[in-house]
Amino acid sequence: MTTPRALIAALVAALLTLPAHADGPYRNPDNKSVYDAGEGTYPVLYKKPTVAEITAALDRIRGYMEATTPTRVVHKDSGVQITDFSKPVADAVVEPSSAEWGIQVYEMGVVHAGLLKAAAVTGDKKFTAMTARHFQFMADRLPYFKAQEQQFHLQRANSFARVLDPRSLDDAGSMCAAMIRAKFAKVGPDMGQFIDVCSNWVYKKQFRLPDGTLARQRPQAVSLWADDMYMGVPALAEMGHLTGKREYYDDAVKNVLQMSGYLFNPQLGLYTHGWNANNPDAPRFYWGRANGWAVLTMSDLLDVLPKDHPGYPKVLAQLRVALRGIAELQSGTGLWHQMLDRNDSYLETSASAIFTYVIAHAVNEGWVSPATYGSIAQAGWVGLTTRINAKGQVDGTCVGTTFASDQIYYYNRPTSVDALHGYGPTLLAGAEMIRLLNNPKIDIQVRLRTYHYVPKDAGATNYSHE
Repeated sequence: MTTPRALIAALVAALLTLPAHADGPYRNPDNKSVYDAGEGTYPVLYKKPTVAEITAALDRIRGYMEATTPTRVVHKDSGVQITDFSKPVADAVVEPSSAEWGIQVYEMGVVHAGLLKAAAVTGDKKFTAMTARHFQFMADRLPYFKAQEQQFHLQRANSFARVLDPRSLDDAGSMCAAMIRAKFAKVGPDMGQFIDVCSNWVYKKQFRLPDGTLARQRPQAVSLWADDMYMGVPALAEMGHLTGKREYYDDAVKNVLQMSGYLFNPQLGLYTHGWNANNPDAPRFYWGRANGWAVLTMSDLLDVLPKDHPGYPKVLAQLRVALRGIAELQSGTGLWHQMLDRNDSYLETSASAIFTYVIAHAVNEGWVSPATYGSIAQAGWVGLTTRINAKGQVDGTCVGTTFASDQIYYYNRPTSVDALHGYGPTLLAGAEMIRLLNNPKIDIQVRLRTYHYVPKDAGATNYSHE
């Protein structure tokens, strides 16, 4: 006769054999009790990831991006490769990727940041091979596309327009920061000529408010976007890091604090997507990725800002209150919603990845408590793993999104595996989770069916008798 205990054990065994990311239920492998088939089983993944699992996921993404970002010059209409660079032709373009990604777009700057981080954490230089290849291609072909522009005046149709003639923060900031980080990591060629042009745009040419806040002249005449914290501030911060000049750090801090003054809602702990000078009291829309850009900016700034800078504690305090507001809105899947305060909006990948990275990084850097935030980062990563397919594509990412004034637009932005915005943040999140799992200052305990990230020097555990 089969006993209840045997039946439960059989159920547990069956659940443990389910393929990864099939429809639930999922058994928590850290719950060893055979009597807990119900309580230890979840409709979504709930487990502590392993370093090997994360590394494999990062490598799939790396491999997919390596295969889909060619660095060749071709004739625009025929696609035939150009190999003679002695004389420019008008229809020469950088070969587009199969996913229609450009190698100089701001999203690719985040990808390079993620690849550099993955290489640093894993010690595996294959993660920076694509960065080295992209930057070497750009350095090699800049003279050709500069000559093409001088002869044919293609303006924005020139494949190197973003570095020959940047016209926005999107053109300049993210890639500038990535190039400086690669320089410090000794990856790729010297990109100094690119860094000079792009940093000059951010620091001296970008449109600003009278108080010096980075701004845009769209969609309305004078607009602030939370996105532009990331599009501008990390470049300023890295220029301070590179040159040692205090004015870059001062400008970076000023922009974080002033943008937060315009955009941050302290009651909700969230950033509205944007602000228009001609209608400053307009309704606010708490788009996920905009909040992601904001907290990623502060994290990147704190990484290089001297701790004795008077703005350091102010930026850290702002990051902490923003992370608290964001953490409180994490869904029961580990992911976050497209509109953070609207649970009926879809779960979105890029924002979730940025939040997971910044939370894990803040724990690793000692900016926030591991006991409070460690398991939040873990849940975020486990949720993200459901969005990484076997090919290394990252799904569920909202496509490019303007600063809008109605919820229908935000709710119905499509998601796509070709939305590059999800790839860099997911690489960052996975790399930082490896750091967290390997953090020698933290003990990850499994108690009472859940996870506790306990500082090893705290002199306490979360153990409790049941």
